[in-house]
Amino acid sequence: MSIVKLIDLPSLEDNRGALVSIEAAKNIPFEVKRVYYIYGTKKGVSRGFHAHKNLQQLAVCVSGSCRMLLDNGKSREEIWLNTPEVGLIIGNSIWREMHDFSEDCVLLVLASEHYDESDYIRDYSVFIKQATQ
Repeated sequence: MSIVKLIDLPSLEDNRGALVSIEAAKNIPFEVKRVYYIYGTKKGVSRGFHAHKNLQQLAVCVSGSCRMLLDNGKSREEIWLNTPEVGLIIGNSIWREMHDFSEDCVLLVLASEHYDESDYIRDYSVFIKQATQ
């Protein structure tokens, strides 16, 4: 079974441009409690390097591109996010890394929970130990 779970985010387009709507419990499987975005990431800088115990996320590259690496402790998969019309669902207990940000990358993240440091697993060896139990 694939770790990568992509969802289409329908775009409404006309002569003025395009609009993508993301609705909790409609096209994403959780209530949104936190929204943030990553931008201005310097060349050669990678981000993430953690998993969450409970939190789920939807990641959308609203501008530019980045490479996502996902790991469930048994397998690893990579996916390029490069369109605002596709979202990546990242479940709990998934290690995530973000690499190769384009200069114009804006990565929007919708989270199922408020920020809680105790929900993070920041040590890969701890993550692997928990994932393989």
